[in-house]
Amino acid sequence: QQPLRPILVETSCPNIRMDPKLCPADPNWIAFIHCNDIWISNIESREERRLTFVHNELANVEEDPKSAGVATFVLQEEFDRYTGYWWCPRAQPTLDGGKVLRILYEENDESEVEIIHVTSPMLETRRTDSFRYPKTGTANPKVTFKISEVTINAEGRIADVVDKELVQPFEILFEGVEYIARAGWTPEGKYIWSILLDRSQTRLQIVLIPPELFIPTEDDAMERQKLIDAVPDSVTPFIIYEETTDIWINIHDIFHVFPQTQEDEIEFIFASECKTGFRHLYKVTSVLKESKYKRSCGGLPAPSDFKCLIKEETAITSGEWEVLGRHGSNIYVDEAKKLVYFQGTKDSPLEHHLYVVNYENPGEVKRLTERGYSHACCVSQDCDMFISKYSNQKNPHCVSLYRLTGSEDDAAHRTKEFWATILDSAGPLPDYIPPEVFSFESSTGFTLYGMMYKPHNLQPGKKYPTVLFIYGGPQVQLVNNRFKGIKYFRLNTLASLGYVVVVIDNRGSCHRGLKFEGAFKYKMGQIEIDDQVEGLQYLASQYDFIDLERVGIHGWSYGGYLSLMALTQRSDIFRVAVAGAPVTLWIFYDTGYTERYMGHPEHNEQGYYLGSVAMQAEKFPSEPNRLLLLHGFLDENVHFAHTSILLSFLVRAGKPYDLQIYPQERHSIRVPESGEHYELHLLYYLQENLGSHIAALKAL
Repeated sequence: QQPLRPILVETSCPNIRMDPKLCPADPNWIAFIHCNDIWISNIESREERRLTFVHNELANVEEDPKSAGVATFVLQEEFDRYTGYWWCPRAQPTLDGGKVLRILYEENDESEVEIIHVTSPMLETRRTDSFRYPKTGTANPKVTFKISEVTINAEGRIADVVDKELVQPFEILFEGVEYIARAGWTPEGKYIWSILLDRSQTRLQIVLIPPELFIPTEDDAMERQKLIDAVPDSVTPFIIYEETTDIWINIHDIFHVFPQTQEDEIEFIFASECKTGFRHLYKVTSVLKESKYKRSCGGLPAPSDFKCLIKEETAITSGEWEVLGRHGSNIYVDEAKKLVYFQGTKDSPLEHHLYVVNYENPGEVKRLTERGYSHACCVSQDCDMFISKYSNQKNPHCVSLYRLTGSEDDAAHRTKEFWATILDSAGPLPDYIPPEVFSFESSTGFTLYGMMYKPHNLQPGKKYPTVLFIYGGPQVQLVNNRFKGIKYFRLNTLASLGYVVVVIDNRGSCHRGLKFEGAFKYKMGQIEIDDQVEGLQYLASQYDFIDLERVGIHGWSYGGYLSLMALTQRSDIFRVAVAGAPVTLWIFYDTGYTERYMGHPEHNEQGYYLGSVAMQAEKFPSEPNRLLLLHGFLDENVHFAHTSILLSFLVRAGKPYDLQIYPQERHSIRVPESGEHYELHLLYYLQENLGSHIAALKAL
């Protein structure tokens, strides 16, 4: 067999086409985004058509605030949603032998969102790039759903395109909703589904929307009213599920809708943390009852008018561990065998494994992957095979293919059978010594986990400087049973140069349950360093080679922020801080992230003040060579303004600092030369001020 070769889909579009998707109802058609509008193209006939016309491609961002089918910055950055349109899985046949294809899409209006200006990466132009960035406490984009209906005639060509909008404004139908977190269609294409969040991210709703709730867009008021009147009162949204929490809701990708077997019921599997504090799977049956609200009678719907009765809710999994549902982890449902495959932390918070359980009669949860490794798995569409990418602290990643065998519907007897190696492990790397994982009971009652890289060629009786490598923020876990010798190879390099390197996951990090993660609700920056210092002191009590007089701290992003906080809060412990791309003033950061963890700035002034390191500038040490700031000048996430304002306050307070700017870098370093410069500069700064004989004398 010859290898498949890509065929160029030609276009008349002058700019980059993004987010292409095949139409599931007719794979000859693809949709894509061009200049913030939706287009479709036929692969065979090469017919191409622009479907939406909300963006005008103006040079001035301020005059061109709308987009169609595009997830805005906060949805991509903070909610992991990277698309803004969804093909309907079924086509609707027409009487003349054609069909109607439908695309649900999100329309955004960013008129009220602040515009910021970042230096262009093409430095020679001396220009700035302008884009919308909603700072905490300010306006988010206004969102709504629309549908584009494309009629294809019997010859396979576009006969008509109709743009449709909701019969009532989005904010009236879905009161209090700020974010469209996820969306799609039910398997038959009968309903649109969406997962919606309020602004505080403490209330989640899953809604079904009948396509009949959309009417053709019409500028003439009288004609539009006729279209509204033609929609029966019985056509309304359904709120099929709702949950609330006093911490926050972590959005994930787990939502499986079963084919409808009864007109007035819908069954689905969803994952929730709100019930037990740990994310678990639930099978839910909701009754689709007709709403009390009558649109034709006038007035506005009450929040409870569209809420459906939950007929049955069954916990499929339970326990003080979590089902994984983000960053590529999802569930795989075998409807024929009534089995659901998922990834979770049932056996250890430090290892991810693939499990299977019967969702109709939940019983024993069966682990399918080998302990002693952490796995990232993908199950085939027919649930008969799976791929696992796995590693542990000693062995680099290996990728293997397995076949699923065993009893048809009994999860307890499902087993894996090795099928093929896709990527063989390189084996232990020369000159690489993996870290030792440790744990300790903290004074807060939680068990905290850490890793320690011991200095190579450790000599009895000698004390060694220590570097605390930190992230410490939400949604990240650094300490686990995965291979660290690639992304974090610098930690091994530091150990080879005679440093003790320590990594600790403090309260607030993920995979430990909502109570553990929610410990810094409203008070970011106020608890994390306590956990880190307690971990350092625990290690020093166990190992006499740790020199607590020479401790440095380094991290990037939230880790850079905590590196600064460490120097202001515990300058008696931390001799040197190297802070990369740090948030220094929370009111400069975005709505979705900051308000989730810190609340609205108007309601938490003290938390924002105490958590903003720029406001604590007078607490930095007065000695030189203790603070190094690193930042990419083009950072689109934590803008360089964070570093600028901190420097301004440091100067006012008469505090010394060292600064390294990377002119062509954004939030993450991408240019190889910049990466090499960063690694060498970090090593040099630590050696000069922490690791060398001179640094030891300075400490004394």
